[in-house]
Amino acid sequence: MPRRTVHLDSAATQTVGPALAEIRKELEVPGPFSEDAVAEAEVAAAAAPTGGLDATDVEFVTIDPPGAKDLDQALHLARQGDGYLVRYAIADPASFVTPGGAIDTELADRGVTFYGPDGSITLHPPVLSEGAASLLENVERPACLWEIVLDATGEITSAKVHRARVRSREQLTYDEVQERIDAGTASDSLALLAVVGGLRQERERARGGVSLEIPEQEVDVDDGGYRLEYRATLPVEEWNAQISLLTGIAAASLMRGKRAGIFRTLEQADPRDVKRLRRAAHGLGIDWPADASYGDLLATLDAAVPAHAAFAQEATSLFRGAGYLAFDGELPPTSEHAAIAAEYAHVTAPLRRLVDRYGLEVCLAATAGTDVPDWVREALPGLPKIMSRSGQRANSYERACVDLIEAVLLQPRVGETFDGVIVDLNERRNGRNANNGGNATAGASGTNATDRGGDAKAADATSAVVPAVVQEGTVVLADPAVRATVTGANLPLGESVRIRLTVADPGSRDVRFELVTD
Repeated sequence: MPRRTVHLDSAATQTVGPALAEIRKELEVPGPFSEDAVAEAEVAAAAAPTGGLDATDVEFVTIDPPGAKDLDQALHLARQGDGYLVRYAIADPASFVTPGGAIDTELADRGVTFYGPDGSITLHPPVLSEGAASLLENVERPACLWEIVLDATGEITSAKVHRARVRSREQLTYDEVQERIDAGTASDSLALLAVVGGLRQERERARGGVSLEIPEQEVDVDDGGYRLEYRATLPVEEWNAQISLLTGIAAASLMRGKRAGIFRTLEQADPRDVKRLRRAAHGLGIDWPADASYGDLLATLDAAVPAHAAFAQEATSLFRGAGYLAFDGELPPTSEHAAIAAEYAHVTAPLRRLVDRYGLEVCLAATAGTDVPDWVREALPGLPKIMSRSGQRANSYERACVDLIEAVLLQPRVGETFDGVIVDLNERRNGRNANNGGNATAGASGTNATDRGGDAKAADATSAVVPAVVQEGTVVLADPAVRATVTGANLPLGESVRIRLTVADPGSRDVRFELVTD
């Protein structure tokens, strides 16, 4: 699921550090690894695997955010006839982790890497995830090497994966790759990323799939204070994501052929969410033609535009409810991931997501024509529950961190007014009548006079006055980059409004606005 992340600079981190630590304690986010797990990881790192095919001659590169150390993927693209050869090297933590060992036991509890504004809490001990298993530049590493052949239109014609030894030539950032492609100085492989990525985007739209560019929230220094802004994604980030999606689609096909594996699934978007999103688009001034799908609209947005960035954040509601479907022997019915419009499996981030390690092993066995390892088969039935639990915990942690940062940065601005769009409503009356929903007039007027301790005659239907309905909803601000609670009488859903900040409490991580009516 798309994330709503926040990045802090060092000064902001020092300000909110203790509060972030309290969140980790409150949500029981995993702490340091046990001494046994660390010792096991150090032994494994010192005896790095040397088997597999020798692919160290392939000029792989990695593309990640600045400062990343847990490098899961390295890529190399080439033309092959009228089509293309995608070689995608994926980190191979299974070569370092003993099934049932100390590390493996703790991995099942963690499930994923936890990301916060002040750094990450890694799935694997850092000596592996940021060292011996990471595809760092200019060092030989074990990897699961995918070779996927595409035709001239970008469709998959064949796919296989095998263990190999690789050596990444450069650790690049998205900005660096984008600059090289734009300037025409990129290598042949990187130049093809725009071509292959673009073709895969076309194939995605043809399938009915949707890619959602989620701008990240960043905290910038602003006149001695701090400011929340959206960072627009670069085209190269979407092209690179298409290589990962391509690999996941190929993996799902291999799993179905092997009659074992675990799919990532997502049901079609709820029509009510789509309807609500249309109202949000209207309020943000975004033209959404009646005959266009939400996928058509998302493809036209520019995340550098604040209103578009706010809309993209709100559109994440369409991607809720993703899950995992494990199978072994009996094939499941077609189980498409609605956003991808194809069967899909997670296999490209094993350093940061537990399920990928198992998916890779199934695909390796499918390519080699061997049996799926027993330790994988034994784990498959329990993986959906593990990933669901860890995903919920990681999402709660990220949401709490975002809420905290928003409250900290907005606290000095309580009382100020802002522009926003009401994107959702949660209607609530001012109390309720004593007979639990009697006549319409009493229900509309809230509590009766007896409940208020006044004269019972005041509740007489002949003299009752129907007040405005007090509502609670969600408002999205483009500047600052905030999504929060708003209250007011008769909130205009989907419309641009003026709102006043009434609460920004770092202690409760609560941010609230009220509708300005004067």
